[in-house]
Amino acid sequence: MASYSDVQKAVRVEKFRIWAAWFCGGWVGVGVMVTTKEMKPWGLVAQVVFIGLGVAATVTAVRMTNALNRRAERERRAVLGDDYPG
Repeated sequence: MASYSDVQKAVRVEKFRIWAAWFCGGWVGVGVMVTTKEMKPWGLVAQVVFIGLGVAATVTAVRMTNALNRRAERERRAVLGDDYPG
């Protein structure tokens, strides 16, 4: 079983990776939207698609971060000895 310190470090690294990927994906989406905005029918389609993808990526990143927080909380309780529900 991993120690709480190991889990805490892993959670911190994974959170950074999640939000760095989200940020980079956002910049790619902005670049595509700016590039295609003058293409009349397809520019709007690209903007709608990337807005939808941005919302989906944000929801996914928040859910992943919350899951990591729950894992860290479980490990903290196991290490500190107060392993009780709730």
